[in-house]
Amino acid sequence: MGDEPGKMPAMRFAALALLALSSVAAQAQLYRWTDSTGRTHMTDTPPPADAKGVQKRASSAPAPQSAGEPFALRQAMKDYPVTLYTLPSCDGCTQARKLLNTRGIPFAEKTVESEEQLKKATGATGVPAMLVGSDIVTGYEEGAYNRSLDAAGYPRAGLLKPRNQQAPAAPKAEAPAAQAPAAEATSPAAPRGRYATPQ
Repeated sequence: MGDEPGKMPAMRFAALALLALSSVAAQAQLYRWTDSTGRTHMTDTPPPADAKGVQKRASSAPAPQSAGEPFALRQAMKDYPVTLYTLPSCDGCTQARKLLNTRGIPFAEKTVESEEQLKKATGATGVPAMLVGSDIVTGYEEGAYNRSLDAAGYPRAGLLKPRNQQAPAAPKAEAPAAQAPAAEATSPAAPRGRYATPQ
């Protein structure tokens, strides 16, 4: 048999590669079984035919890493999730969102309708309000935001790919209430909000 000179090493390499891949697949399964003397075994190879109480389990090998996400980011997201509370048409809210996007920080954004709603959700009285775990940063001050994110272990600016998360869609306007009596319809509504003067 006249084998070509370079063909045998290539076939051996292919066989070894196939063997290595099959051993990785075999390690993905664990077997728990009891032998004829009553001893319990845990192996990564199938048990003998006379084994009793055979249980096949998946290995507790670590899950594959998420592509592109550094460990520090995954850990910070797990321990200190970021939530940004905003109002529509708020300049500070836009700047806060821009800072988080520039740093590449994944965050949830919630639009609040009123100061009461914000206070109930976060205990804060002004927007934007950034929650990093249980730490609250009220208003927008770049240094305070960066200090809070740094303390939580988020990667510093420039280390992550910038994001482009947009402001949430404005809440839909509610349908008008039933027609009010004519006297109430013509009277102006009393001013409300933080800067309204008491009457």
